[in-house]
Amino acid sequence: MYRVAARPRPGRPRVERPAPPVVVALRRLPNPRLTGLGAGLFASAVMLVIGFLDWLILDGSPLAFGLLFLPVSALTAFWVRTADLVTAPISVPIAFAVGVVPISGGTGGVGGQAMALVTALAVHAGWLYGGTLVAGVIASVRKVRDMGRRQRAAAGAGAGAGSASGGKPVRPVRRPAPERG
Repeated sequence: MYRVAARPRPGRPRVERPAPPVVVALRRLPNPRLTGLGAGLFASAVMLVIGFLDWLILDGSPLAFGLLFLPVSALTAFWVRTADLVTAPISVPIAFAVGVVPISGGTGGVGGQAMALVTALAVHAGWLYGGTLVAGVIASVRKVRDMGRRQRAAAGAGAGAGSASGGKPVRPVRRPAPERG
């Protein structure tokens, strides 16, 4: 991992290095934090628009739809709040089902549309599983990193409290219970 500033070592001055251009460009990108519901609505709306555009421009190409589903899954998992990470792998398959409605190609009323939707979901299950896996892996990695960050913060806070006793943890004093007579 590239660090912008080197760690100060005893006896050496701190050296500032410029950040690489790629890092500077990535920092300029939007970084919204969506709630679980917001992430689900974002993914569903984007996939519905992609489904309609795929139907209009490419005549319902499942390859284009599936390939565009993967980055939507990744963005949903990246943009959901840390507290709502569990919702990303849940809302992404729902968004896939919403988006596949325009390209499913059903005819003959509600029954025909429903049968075409179920068939499209079964036929394109690979894309559905792939996008769900992408969202699940990203959400899991973010959760593990957050847990490590919290653990380091708790260890840092605990080390500060124990430093007054020579680095050893301070035990609370137990007083004997009063005798009953």
